[in-house]
Amino acid sequence: MTDLSAFPITQKWPAQYPEWIQLYSLPTPNGVKVSIMLEEIGLPYEPHHVAFDSNDQLSPEFLSLNPNNKIPAIIDPHGPGDQPLALFESGAILIYLADKSGQLLAQESAARYETIQWLMFQMSGIGPMFGQVGFFHKFAGQSFEDKRPRDRFVTQSQRLLNVLEQQLTGRNWIMGDRYTIADIATFPWVRNLIGFYEAGDLVGINNYPNVLRVLERFVARPAVVRGLEIPRQL
Repeated sequence: MTDLSAFPITQKWPAQYPEWIQLYSLPTPNGVKVSIMLEEIGLPYEPHHVAFDSNDQLSPEFLSLNPNNKIPAIIDPHGPGDQPLALFESGAILIYLADKSGQLLAQESAARYETIQWLMFQMSGIGPMFGQVGFFHKFAGQSFEDKRPRDRFVTQSQRLLNVLEQQLTGRNWIMGDRYTIADIATFPWVRNLIGFYEAGDLVGINNYPNVLRVLERFVARPAVVRGLEIPRQL
């Protein structure tokens, strides 16, 4: 049996199935990227709920795995060379799992790097901008009398949505007919923007019919339906 005792995080979240990938996460747009990916590729994994309301992400055990105190993070007991591998940052985890499974990321150089390009587009733009819109629209930013910060992030989110809208014109997915990690990274954030953040009207989401069309395809996938609810809070 694989021994994961060298990882302090397993003291707080014991591994019932140490042969499986250990996922430490929460059902947020970044968190569900990895659970959706794992559901799509079919690798066995054990999810652990990192509760923000009790500051689990700031615990010494979690920080031993991710010093940046953000979810998601994983331990793969069978990493390169069959040695355990710990990873944080959702984009890095998606690339790793795609390479490990041989799925959802093209092996040919051009298509591979084009996919990673769109993954980075989400990581550097869509995630941060949509997150700021959520802050200023739904959370503490509502008390700011000066609406210029909110409007700045709304404008940038609209710009990014327009880029995505143009890329999806005549396409089933970001990369065309091929569903990839770029879609898995991007559409949980679009869903959150117009769902949990309730900012669809604010950004004029109906001006982006291709984005809405592909979002509908995305959330209908059985693996996405399952992955959006993982890890469940016990």
